[in-house]
Amino acid sequence: MQLERYIDHTILKPTATPMAIRQLCAEAREFNFYAVCVNSCYVALAKEELKDSGIKIAAVIGFPLGAMSTESKLYEAQFCIEHGADEIDMVINIGWLKFEEYRLVKDEITKIKQAIGSRKLKVIIETCYLTAEEKKIASMLVVEGKADFVKTSTGFGSGGATFEDIELIKRVIQNKIQIKASGGIKDRITAKRYLDMGVSRLGTSSGIAIVTDSNS
Repeated sequence: MQLERYIDHTILKPTATPMAIRQLCAEAREFNFYAVCVNSCYVALAKEELKDSGIKIAAVIGFPLGAMSTESKLYEAQFCIEHGADEIDMVINIGWLKFEEYRLVKDEITKIKQAIGSRKLKVIIETCYLTAEEKKIASMLVVEGKADFVKTSTGFGSGGATFEDIELIKRVIQNKIQIKASGGIKDRITAKRYLDMGVSRLGTSSGIAIVTDSNS
C-alpha cells in the first residue's frame, strides 16, 4: 500500500509562514504525497512551489469555524480556484445544522460545488461537535449537496477522526461519495486502519512520520 498517495500533507495553523509553506511543498515533492492542504492565502505560493509536480493543491474555506456567510465562502472558493487550487475543503455551518436549518446547509454545499465545477469538494462536518444523529444528517446532506467527500474534522475542534465515526458515515453514504479522515492521525498503524475501513484520503500534518514509520 502506497500510503503517501492517500495523504493530504497539511499545514493550517495560524502561525504558518511562507517559509513553512515552501517546506511543506518540498516535503510533498520528496515523499510524493497526493496533495498539500493550505489556507487560501497560500494557494498561489503552493502552486508556484509545486509546478510540474503533479501534486494537488487543496485549499480550506470557511475555516475553521464554518460560521461565515455563504457569500464569503463562495468568494473564497472562487479565489482559491483562480489561484490554482485543485480541491476545496469547506466547513459546514454547524450552528445551522444544530438548529435544523438543513436546507441552508445543503444549499451552501450545492452552491460551492457548482462554483468550483469539476474540482473536488470535501465537506468538513466537524464530528466532535455533533451527536450521532447529527453526524448522520450531516453526512446525508453532503451526499444530497453533490459534494465529493465527507471530511470528519478541521483538527482545530475538541477532537478529530475516530473509527466509530467512520463506520457511522460509511453506513449513511453507502459508497455514494468518498471519506476523508482528518484530525489526530499521527502514526502508520492508525493511517492503515482508516484506509482498510475504506477511507479514500487522510488529512494530517504527520505525513512524514506516517510514511517513514517502520511499524506495519
